[in-house]
Amino acid sequence: MSGRRSARDAAPRAWQRMLSGRRLDLLDPSPLDVEIEDIAHGLARVARWNGQTRGAHIYSVAQHSLLVAAIARLADPALAPEAELFVLLHDAPEYVIGDIISPFKAVLGDGYKGVEKRLLSAIHLRFGLAPEAPRAIAVLAKSADKAAAFLEATRLAGFATDEALRFFGRPCAVPHDIDHIVEPWSADEAKTRFLERFEAIEAARSEPAVARPS
Repeated sequence: MSGRRSARDAAPRAWQRMLSGRRLDLLDPSPLDVEIEDIAHGLARVARWNGQTRGAHIYSVAQHSLLVAAIARLADPALAPEAELFVLLHDAPEYVIGDIISPFKAVLGDGYKGVEKRLLSAIHLRFGLAPEAPRAIAVLAKSADKAAAFLEATRLAGFATDEALRFFGRPCAVPHDIDHIVEPWSADEAKTRFLERFEAIEAARSEPAVARPS
């Protein structure tokens, strides 16, 4: 008995305690342990580009997520609130596991992808979404994500335009307030704006559907 207890106590910790008091298990995440305040707080403090960006503040994943959602709305003006929520949360697992740059993801391989996928599914379920985004929404999110990466790369991360075009392609839509969205915000502002957008989407989701004229 004592041997089993010692083995259990010696096992690596696979959970993180959140400021909300929730304890999220990375290997078996429960939607019940996911809180939007924890997500917004964490994403506002996770740096894109490993922190290698210009400005007085880091360019956070929370701010990046808002840029991606803005580009998605431009690409599809009829974007449903539920679809936009999928887009806004596309990088939400990074509030737990951080933003790992693409070259290192390739090194880590499927183990990292499995953890990320389980976390994202739990997050989706917590907010009444399907475990995985429908294909059309996933394609839109990916396209908007690459457009955002191009803008961030050229404006913040020191990439030459031709280099960014090679890696990310040319963005198809640019928000009219792009300068503000790409200028790094403080962590508090990024968190506040992320929560405001989430709440606006949730309010829109709760509105009754308006029947279209036949």
